Order: sequence, then C-alpha cells, then structure tokens
Amino acid sequence: MRETQERKNPFVSLSGLPVARLYTKDDLKDWDPEHQLGVPGEFPYTRGIYPTMYRGRLWTMRQFAGFGTASDTNARFKYLLSQGQTGLSVAFDMPTLMGLDSDDPRARGEVGYCGVAVSSLEDMERLFDDIPLDQVTTSMTINGPAAILFAMYLAVAERRGIPSDQLDGTLQNDILKEYIAQKEWLFPPEPHLRLITDTIAYCSEHVPTWHPISISGYHIREAGSTAVQELAFTLYDGLTYVDAAVNVGLQVDAFAPQLSFFFNSHNDFFEEIAKFRAARRLWAREMEKRYHPQNPQSLRLRCHAQTAGCSLTAQQPMNNIVRTTLQALAAILGGTQSLHTNSMDETLSLPTQNAVTLALRTQQIIAHESEVANTVDPLAGSYFIEQLTNQMEEGAREYFQKLDAMGGMLNAIEEGFPQREILEASQRYQREVDKRERIIVGVNDYTEEKYHSIPLLRISEESENTQLERLTSLRTRRDCAKVTEVLQAVQQAATTRRNLMPYLIDAVKARATLGEICVALKEVFGTYQESAVL
Repeated sequence: MRETQERKNPFVSLSGLPVARLYTKDDLKDWDPEHQLGVPGEFPYTRGIYPTMYRGRLWTMRQFAGFGTASDTNARFKYLLSQGQTGLSVAFDMPTLMGLDSDDPRARGEVGYCGVAVSSLEDMERLFDDIPLDQVTTSMTINGPAAILFAMYLAVAERRGIPSDQLDGTLQNDILKEYIAQKEWLFPPEPHLRLITDTIAYCSEHVPTWHPISISGYHIREAGSTAVQELAFTLYDGLTYVDAAVNVGLQVDAFAPQLSFFFNSHNDFFEEIAKFRAARRLWAREMEKRYHPQNPQSLRLRCHAQTAGCSLTAQQPMNNIVRTTLQALAAILGGTQSLHTNSMDETLSLPTQNAVTLALRTQQIIAHESEVANTVDPLAGSYFIEQLTNQMEEGAREYFQKLDAMGGMLNAIEEGFPQREILEASQRYQREVDKRERIIVGVNDYTEEKYHSIPLLRISEESENTQLERLTSLRTRRDCAKVTEVLQAVQQAATTRRNLMPYLIDAVKARATLGEICVALKEVFGTYQESAVL
C-alpha cells in the first residue's frame, strides 16, 4: 500500500500529549482490566460510581442562571424548571462573590450584571420564592462568602418549615482554586480553610444530603490549564480539604461521601472522556491509600461538569452550539452526575431565554434521542481511550509528587507553582492559535468579514436601583441593636475554634447583611495579598 503524507506533524492532544496514528494491544501491554477497570459501581470506579449509571437515572440537567435582582432570577428558575431542567444552579454577581453589599460604593455598575445580587436574607427569600427546596437540588457557585450565603439558604428553609436533613444540593465553597485561578478571595488561606471545615462539619451533622464543597477544576481550566493540570490540581485540592477536615477531628467517613467535584468539559473529545474516567480512579486510589476509609462511599468521586466557557467565540456565535454539543457529549460519555451546557451567547452576555432553552434542549436531545445513555461506559476497552486514561492518571500523579515535595498545596500556592504552570500552558495554547497550528473555526480560519449579531440580554439600570431601594428599606426596618449583637457574636466566635455556622445563621436571621458579616470577619481574620508569580 502506498504511504501517504499526513496532514500535520505532530499530532498532539489539547494538553500536548502525543497522539499515535493507531492504537493496538501493544499500547496496553501491562494493562489489567480487572485492576484498571473493574465494573461500574465498584472500586476503582473507572467505569462509573453507580452500577447502572444513566440506565437507572439520567444526569441532573442543571443550567447555571442568575442576573439582575433576586426576583428576576426567580422567574428564570421557574421558566427553566417548566422546560424540564432537573436542578437549580445559582450564578451570583461580582459584588456578592466578593462579599460586598449591593450599596457598597465598590459595587456600583456591577450589581446584577454577571449574576444575581444577594445581600440579605430577604434577597435569598425572593430568589427561591415558591420553589420547593425539599423537592429540587440547588447548586450555589459561591466561594469566599460561601458559608454566609449557605446560612441564608438554611434560614429560608427553616422559615418554611423544611427540615435541614431534607435539603439536597451543593455549595461550591472551594477557596484554593481562587488563589490558583479565579482570584476571588476574602481572607488569608487558613481562615478560609477554617470556614470550609466548619461547613463540612455542620453538614455532616445537620444537612447530611448536602455537598458542602464542590472542588472545582472548572476555573483552573478556564484560566488556561491543560486537562492534566486541571485533573491534578483539582484532586490535590480535594486531598487538602480532606486533610484539613481530618486535622480538626472529623472522621473521614463522616464527611467524605458528601464531597463533590466540578470539571470543565473542553474541545478535545477523547481527552475529556479519559479525564473523567481517570479522575474517579485516581481519587479512589488516593483516598484509599492516604485515609483508609471503611465506607466505600468515601472513595466515590461525584462530579458536575460544565462545557468550556473559554472555548466560546464572539465570532460566528452560532458555532458555539456545535462546540457545546460535543463538549456535553464528552462529559456524558465520561460519566458526569450533572451538567450545565453553555448558551451560544455567553461569550457576549448572560444568556437570553431563547439561548438558554436551546442549551437545555441540547442536553435533552442527547439524553432522549442519541441513545448514548443506554449502556454504562460504552468506550471502555478502546485502546485509545484506555491509553489516554492511563496517561491522564500518570500525568496527575507526577504533579502530586511535586506538590507533596513542596509540602502541600498551600506552600505551592505561596511559591506560585500552580499559577506558573497554568500561565505557561495558556501561553503555549495561544501561540499555537496565533500560528494557526490550532484552528479555531471563525477565529483564525474560515472567517467571515460580516459580523453575525444575535439578540443579547441587557441588564437595565432600573434593576440595580430596585436592589438598592430594597436594601435601604431593609436597613431602616431591622433591629439595629440586634444586628450589632449578632455581629459581635460572630466576631467573638471567630476568635475561638467553635463552629461558625450557627453564629452565621443567627446573624442572617437578624437581617445582618452579607457585607456587614464579611467586614466583621475581616477584622478578625485579616485580608490577603497575593505574592508576585512572575
């Protein structure tokens, strides 16, 4: 047979892993299916954490939503639920993410623009008005002030007479990836870890079906990491949180089954599938080796996935529908437990109702028309997939060794190690795009002179004004003496090792605002200045 010239050299994955022309059994010479795969629902969980996976229950379709006032977002929640969404996911605006009240001068012009504005318990009540919290799972993407927003959620449920043990959902609450990638912290690392272990301990006792932390690789990937780096840094962050909880006296089996993870699903189809499979296997093996849990649930990596926001393009935005579909399919074939599909307009604005409906329909078509959910881990045994899964695990282990040698993730962050690794990876990727070694359709090839405009969601100034008026009204109606009392109690508890969650719940019930509580904690915990990375 005549040898033909290949169209490019070298062939590499999005993470820079070499891709061979053909994979055969020789690529898996020492591969032991029983050791590396097992069966679904059993150690090492490569093939999935449940025996039946999507044959028993489809993944949760959880579209990320939030804009304007709490009332605006409540309307979007109800619309999405009416269209078949099976879980809620809250996007908060930048002031809320940074622990600022909407009327803080630093919040001007940002209120309600990248998510919903929540400054008080009354906002949280509006956000979930007429939504049955004991019948729907809720995910909250909040990190620095996560414990305070969670306290508000618990207080809303209490006012409605819903026992906390009937609440199900997830609090992102992952501060390490903020220092690594997203840069939205409030305090130094140690006080943040204390708040996280407090929420973990509180949930293990009072909210047993809630996930008190969602260890997030999504933002690490959005910052420019490779899939291997996302996998390694995310799982090592998870081990750091387990260490922190164990060090304050918690038994690993008391909280590990409530841990969850959050991954990005990017463009490299097979690499992403392999990443999800390697994540489960690596987590199970590391948890068994380091902590020896007795409950098999403590070894299972449960995860949410979101399609890659950083892959969306402003040029030819309808192309984003295709990108999102392939990314969603990779997450599903990889075995995620829940999924958000980005809307085609999210690189330009928060999604319109039509765009988010189409994004939800993408999941529903995959679920009900493609038939890919009929069997568990359908790509198992593929020479290529199994070799990629091995490479993902091996690459992550190499990072684990480096991080262990540095004395753990906190030391590595102070040294700027994960930040530099991500920076170098993102620069390498951008050079490849600039040189057209990687083609981005509509950006550096197949371009069009004409700009394709699409309808965008606009947040009006009236929305911000409404939020400010409501906050002003709250301040005039509440018992100021009681607010002072509960804030002093929060501060006093922060100087001890008492769990802060009961004090935060009392504070929000007394109508102390998010910003006031954060200021009170900063007076005890201090603030954080990042070390220069370069």
